Amino acid sequence: MKSPVGKFELNSFATADELARTVAEAWLNEIETTNRAGKPQCVALSGGRITQKFFASIVEQARARAASFARVHFFWADERCVPPDDPESNFKMASDLLFTPLKIPATQIHRLRGEESPNIAVKIAESELRQIAPSGPDGHPVLDLIFLGMGEDGHVASLFPEASAEIVQWSTPFLAVENSPKPPPQRISLSYAAIAAAKQVWVLISGAGKEKALRESLDSSEETTKTPLGRVIQLRPKTRIFTEIRLN
Repeated sequence: MKSPVGKFELNSFATADELARTVAEAWLNEIETTNRAGKPQCVALSGGRITQKFFASIVEQARARAASFARVHFFWADERCVPPDDPESNFKMASDLLFTPLKIPATQIHRLRGEESPNIAVKIAESELRQIAPSGPDGHPVLDLIFLGMGEDGHVASLFPEASAEIVQWSTPFLAVENSPKPPPQRISLSYAAIAAAKQVWVLISGAGKEKALRESLDSSEETTKTPLGRVIQLRPKTRIFTEIRLN
């Protein structure tokens, strides 16, 4: 079921597997369109449980369609400050489940360097993003597509509720998160400004305990925004949400 409402489009599914298959197919369609246009595609990935199903479905469908990822550049919405081979690393999950099976060249992979000092990693990440992604009218680099998940508290990327005004108003593409309420405390995240500047944002939401945060996010206005997802929705002209959480 697809229900466009105001600033978001809500896509509902019976199961997480159906969600993952549908989003994988939609993304592969986007890739084929950009390939035909001869353009690169700059994509930011996220972690989370639904992402594992999503990556598996991409690999399965990409092989069946003989899809080419030659023009896709991979970035991240956020990363934990851990080495790239750590089980907690978002990069490691993508490497194991997506890049290795599809033989994605290292030159197309632009990971967030969790093993570095967060402030240094943020500067490296911004430099690399600006080398590849075009800048918008406001000077922000423009990602073609950002994949986000959502936590039980409504957080997206590593942007958590009750963040300081400095984090909410951060103007450069990436920021260091020093006191994450979820371990580990040090993280690197795309900023709200970078998420707002993206051409498309797709949010994959699956799992128990998230209904309240999703409802609050979808019901929020600029005056009543309580969750990070709600803030993302208000900052953008349109955000696509894919979920198997029943709201009816």
